[in-house]
Amino acid sequence: MTIADRRRVAVALAGAGAFLNLYSPQAVLPLLAKEFGATEAGIALIMFASTFAIAFTAPFTGAIADVLGRKRVITAAMIALVVPTVMTALSPNLDAMIFWRFVQGLVLPPIFAVTIAYIGGEMPADEATGMTGIYTAGAAIGGFTGRLLTGLLAEPIGWRNAFLVDAGLTALCAIAVIVLLPRERQFVRAANLKASLRQMLAHLRNPKLLGTYAVGFGVLFNFIATFTFVSFHLAAAPFNLSPAALGMIFIVYLIGTVIVPLVGRGVSRFGRRRFVTAVIALWMCGILLTLVPWLPAVIVGLAMAAACGFLCQASSQSYVATSSKTGISSAIGLYVTAFYVGGSVGALLPGLAWDAAKWPGTVAMVVAMQTIMMLIVWLAWSKDRR
Repeated sequence: MTIADRRRVAVALAGAGAFLNLYSPQAVLPLLAKEFGATEAGIALIMFASTFAIAFTAPFTGAIADVLGRKRVITAAMIALVVPTVMTALSPNLDAMIFWRFVQGLVLPPIFAVTIAYIGGEMPADEATGMTGIYTAGAAIGGFTGRLLTGLLAEPIGWRNAFLVDAGLTALCAIAVIVLLPRERQFVRAANLKASLRQMLAHLRNPKLLGTYAVGFGVLFNFIATFTFVSFHLAAAPFNLSPAALGMIFIVYLIGTVIVPLVGRGVSRFGRRRFVTAVIALWMCGILLTLVPWLPAVIVGLAMAAACGFLCQASSQSYVATSSKTGISSAIGLYVTAFYVGGSVGALLPGLAWDAAKWPGTVAMVVAMQTIMMLIVWLAWSKDRR
């Protein structure tokens, strides 16, 4: 296996290992709500806890990685991730689960934020977009596998044992990344943590980066809102899906593994602004399709939403990684913060829309966010060329 092949596999496994854990509870949220006696909005705090922790720590993780080195930070975090995953499975009550999900969120930014920085620092800009697509495809596989396995295993062996299986797979991904990921060669170490923090603050004065951070906010807001509350929508009449069937719904994530590695070609051919604007418009059509009270139509709509979300995410992340001349890790860290602040808000605010108007209310909120994202892309990336 060549160094390039090792890097591709390792980057994909880093994404898979992180996202395997982050979204795995979504398939069993109705089951957890019933066991812990919580409302839909209350059980969504399981998702909020981890995304909030990620948003809080991501920029500082990037600053630390710019001092310590990227592979070292990535692999240490992947090993540490196993612990809160196991403890989530052993949680005696909802408060304990929320706490361990928060801890889980604390150790995730050193994996995905620093992996994107690794790509941007080690590869030319024209290759980095494609490699970011490979990472995002790995993340899509991880997100799909976590949801699917947890949903399928929750009935025969219980949700606790399903989470323990997730922990075992995380450990295997960590070992593979340690062995396969080449140590960085182009890494320019920041003089100290203070210098790295100064670089991070400089990114906040870059209008294009600020616009991209806003797009990242919207991407995860829409993902969390859609795939958290659609579980309650499909568990109720007229669908009445079981936890196993809800887990199978997330097979739509596999669409991302096929499409996202091609994002580099799309950006090169159409230009980043036009490409992402078209993707968001298609995403809007997909989420509106889920309003049709027919399961195949809902699945097609979710597949469109997943594919478009991953395309938008890969394009935005690669833009941050390749346009930051210094402090790449901290630039990506700020993107991740915006991304997961969006996820945190997406776990709470749509709950109010759900309480008011159920699934149609949630869809209306997602469409409003997509409209805002489209305007930001058109304005913030107005001078961006192919």
